[in-house]
Amino acid sequence: MLRQIQYFQSVVRHNSFSEAAEECHISQSAMSQQIKALENELGFSLLERHNRKFVLTPAGEHFYKKSLVLLADYEQLCRESAQIARGEKAVLKIGYLRSYTSPEFRQALEEFSAQYPGIAVQLLYGNHEELFTLLRTGGADLVLNDQRRAFSDEYVNLILTTSPLYIELSARNPVAALPSVTVQELKNLPCILVSSKEQQVIEKEFYQTIIGIQGEILYAENVEEARMMAISGQGFLPVEGSSQAVTFSSSLRRVLLCRGKEQISRHYCLFWKKDNPGFYVEKFAGILQSKWK
Repeated sequence: MLRQIQYFQSVVRHNSFSEAAEECHISQSAMSQQIKALENELGFSLLERHNRKFVLTPAGEHFYKKSLVLLADYEQLCRESAQIARGEKAVLKIGYLRSYTSPEFRQALEEFSAQYPGIAVQLLYGNHEELFTLLRTGGADLVLNDQRRAFSDEYVNLILTTSPLYIELSARNPVAALPSVTVQELKNLPCILVSSKEQQVIEKEFYQTIIGIQGEILYAENVEEARMMAISGQGFLPVEGSSQAVTFSSSLRRVLLCRGKEQISRHYCLFWKKDNPGFYVEKFAGILQSKWK
């Protein structure tokens, strides 16, 4: 049936039995017989024939669209299985927002690894622009990133969650007793950003221009270092993530961040290229998405 589906796709793509037959290196009569055999196997008509012309039936149109996805998944699965057969371990490269913390991601990674033990997962950490570059250049198969620009039709833009923005700061700081705090009220307290040296200027501009941070900006290379700085009273850390609970240390408190009376929210998404989905990309995406349902 797989070969017959490929023949059917060729007929629809060329809108011609003769051109499809030429592409598939069979005779036109053989092409007609194969499509008829596919219809008999399925139990319904794919095409309405009118002399030498045809149109897709509603069922045929649906079958055609879904079959494109089916064959793309099949071809990717074959490539990845061949890699495993040759002893080449398949690798799923996931870009991960440097400052993001999420139990959902850890749970999804554990479930995926249990289902597909033969697939190695490579995590690539970066700030927003670094992850975008990795995805654009093929350095990552998919990335978990915050939304800072309009969605592009070139990518699958899967919104995982929309979360309030919190800050973490020392429990000794009087602000830690508040249920929420505004960016204006934090103007005299340094803001600690998790960023690579190359991205510090971009991150600073985003948090000052878009979020509205007014005070001094400090930098840490990873979340653990940033939290140590916050615990020691050097400033506050904007938290990227979906959970309000803090399990890192009782010395830290998490407070909701607002702009005026409105809480600040962020979209966190999974992105991958539409023209290169990959079997395991979509499997991991489905597992991760389920963790927020």
